[in-house]
Parts: sequence; C-alpha cells; structure tokens
Amino acid sequence: MAGHRRTLCLALDMSKFSHPRFAEVWGTASGKLVTLEISYIPMVMASELLSKAVSHEGSSTVKPPMFASLQKLCLSIDCITDALISSISEGLVSLSYLDLQDAPVTEPSGALDLTNAGLQQINLHGRLKHISLIRSQEYHFTYFKRVNDLGFLLLADTCSTLESICLGGFCRVTDTGFRAILHSCSRLSKLKVSQGSQLTDLVFHDISATSLCLTHVSLNRCNRLTDVAISRLSSNAGLTVVDLRDSRNLGDDALATLSTLSKLQVLLLDGTDIGDLGLSYLSGKLTSLVSLSVRGCKRLTNNCIPSIFNHSLGGTLQIVDLSKLPSLSDNGILLLAKSGVPIAELRMRECPLIGDVSVMALASMQVKGRWLGSSLRLLDLYDSGGITQLAFRWFKKPYFPRLRWLGVTGSSNRDLVDALIRSRPFLNIACCGEELGASYWDVSPSWYWPEEEEVDELEQWLLEGGDDSEEDMNED
Repeated sequence: MAGHRRTLCLALDMSKFSHPRFAEVWGTASGKLVTLEISYIPMVMASELLSKAVSHEGSSTVKPPMFASLQKLCLSIDCITDALISSISEGLVSLSYLDLQDAPVTEPSGALDLTNAGLQQINLHGRLKHISLIRSQEYHFTYFKRVNDLGFLLLADTCSTLESICLGGFCRVTDTGFRAILHSCSRLSKLKVSQGSQLTDLVFHDISATSLCLTHVSLNRCNRLTDVAISRLSSNAGLTVVDLRDSRNLGDDALATLSTLSKLQVLLLDGTDIGDLGLSYLSGKLTSLVSLSVRGCKRLTNNCIPSIFNHSLGGTLQIVDLSKLPSLSDNGILLLAKSGVPIAELRMRECPLIGDVSVMALASMQVKGRWLGSSLRLLDLYDSGGITQLAFRWFKKPYFPRLRWLGVTGSSNRDLVDALIRSRPFLNIACCGEELGASYWDVSPSWYWPEEEEVDELEQWLLEGGDDSEEDMNED
C-alpha cells in the first residue's frame, strides 16, 4: 500500500485477513489517501484500524500520515456502534463523505449498537457534506432500536451543512426527527430514506416554507406515505430523481403531481399502487425523463404502453423496467414496437404473458429506418413465461447488433445459450436471475450514450460480407 495512491477500494471480505498486526500494515499506506472503500470489514477490525487515527500522548492528539488527508470513507461492517462513530469523528479530521452500512447477524446489545449519543458525535470537525447510515436486514430482521427523534434532533444540530443524507432502518424515528433534518440542513439536495415505517405525510407538511432545493429524493418502503406527501414534495421543482419504490400506498394522484416536474430524469415506482390512469398523466409531459421503472405495479395492463412510449415522453426515455407485470402481454410489446422509441434498456423479467412474439417484434422493430437493435443495449427476459427456443433464433446476427447484456432463463435452454455465447462474443448473457445494468441511485446519462460508440456488430458483419464463420446456433 506504499506510494502515492489517493484512492483505495477493496472488494474483499477483510475478516479473512485477520492478523494481530493487521493495523500496523496500514502504516505503509499513502499519506495522500483521499478515498477508502472496503466491501466488508468486521467491526473489531475496523475499530483497530481507526484506532491508528487517534493516538493520545498526554492531552494531544496525533494523526498518523495515512489518514490525515482522508475525505471519503465507505465501510460495510457487521454492526455500527457508538465507539466506531466516535473513532471516525475524532480521528478523520478531513472527512467530508461518510458511508456506513451494517448487517447484524444477531440483535445488537446496548453496548454494541448505535444510539442517540453516537449520532451526537458525528461531524465533530464540521466538514461532513454526505452521510449514509444504513442497517440492512440481510441476515437478521432488526433496525436501530436505540435511536429515536432525540438522536435526529442532535444530528440535525451538528450537521447543518449536509448536502446529501441516506438513512435506512431508523424505524423508531417519527416525522419530528425527519423534519428536524429537513428544516436544519438548508443545503440539502439529496435525501434518501428507506424503511421509514413511522414516516407520514406530515413530514412534508411545510416543506415549501424551507429554502431546500432538493434534486434527488428516495423514499423506499415508507408505507404510511400517501399521494398528499408527494404533492407537497413536488414543490421542489428542481427534482431530477424520484425513487418511490415499495411505498405501496402511493397511487395515481401522486403521478398527476410528479408530471409537473419538468426536470425529472429518473422515476422509480416499483411496487406502488399506480394504474394505467396514473401513467396517462405523464403522457405529453416529463420531456426530460431518461429512466422509468414500474416493476411489480400489478394494476398496470397493456393500456399503459402508449402512455409510456408516446413521442414526447419517448423522446428522451432510454431505460424502462416493465418486470413483474402479470397483465403485460405480447400485445403490449407490439404497441411498443409500433412506437419506434429508441430505448437502450428494456427489462421484462418475470412477466408470465411475455413470449416469443415480443422478441420477434423487438428484433424487427424499425427506428428511423433501422432495427431497434441499433440502440438496445440491455434486454432482460429472465423467467418470462412464454419464451421458448424459437426466441433464441432472433438473437442471432444481424438482429440486436448492439445488445451487450441479455437476461434469459438458462436452465432449460443451456445448449442454446452456450451456442449464442460462441456466436456473439460481445454479448454478456445472464442465466441465473442476476440483475443487469447500472445502479438506479447513481444515474449517469453518459453511460447510455458514450462519446465513442462501441463495436456495432451489424456494421462489422456487413463489412465482412455477411459471412458468419462462427458456429451458428442449432436451428432445431
């Protein structure tokens, strides 16, 4: 780790590198290290590492060179504790970005958990601009039981300069605590809350009275929120990303309000109670929308397709997720094909009525005289009920020439998948249900339209005279 490295990202399970002299090894780290990210490190090892950042000689604090310049720290650990927060806050004096996520395997004890007192220790040096504190239920159903509204009031008092905040698993915090954040952090532009079980419409009751200019808002699994909350939230006319996934009490009226947001680029509505009527409110509006997800919105039918793929909305739309829609059928995809919208990503996983006809329609769809494949880079059909061996013929050249990611069910089509992999070396095929594509939260439009075009297999095939020397898939 010696040298002048400024960024260090370790996609490792650090528990496998436990050693009595673990912390000493970090003494060779660059004194110019600005960013440190570790995929997983046990809390004991993290505390040992961070103890190097705070060593006391009498009453003075000595900062080791390796952490003197650290500005961004991202750790996934087994349990976030007050002691860990204290070590970070005291030792990392230049820190501006703190991202901590834990996933306890058992219920944390009082001494080994985050409490109101720990939240009060955050940002002792006043430089934090981003905070993310997330408790995952990956191994054990738990949350931050020792943090309530008082903790958030203390956090708001010490973190008034925050620009971005992500909070997950604070199920004892009510509207009072969250409103304290909104009303104290006047520079806040990005707000993400997950598992906000106590959050109600009152949290945004007087948000228009604040000076907030929110651009990104995520409210996941906040099931007490209704359309009224979204109406008030929409007073922030500069919103570009709105993520309402799994907040199941939000419906069509919420979309009527969101349709007024002229700068909206990303709208994620998975698992909400919207229907065809709600999506019709978007028709002719949201002309900046790049990404739309309606995964698991069970009230939607084929009638929603014209609203999504109309010319005004479809002019910028590049990413669409229609997964887990029980009523979506091949007839809906035929309507999509007629629209001629040049989307880059299309997900239709776990749609029981989607079959071979949809694949054929997409493969032969024309966009300004060219195949849809000239723009489609990702297609996810995993576990769609009607896909058979016939559909695989349409993934051969020259169809879908720019497709780079394909999701299919491979268990019953292994030979066809293997042949397709040999035939199209540029195509990444996922057969086991893996999610494909970039993160929803970190939206980067340049990812979809790179300055330098990738290899176009159709053009390459034509230049080579259409002579496919590679092994074709079995036609049977």
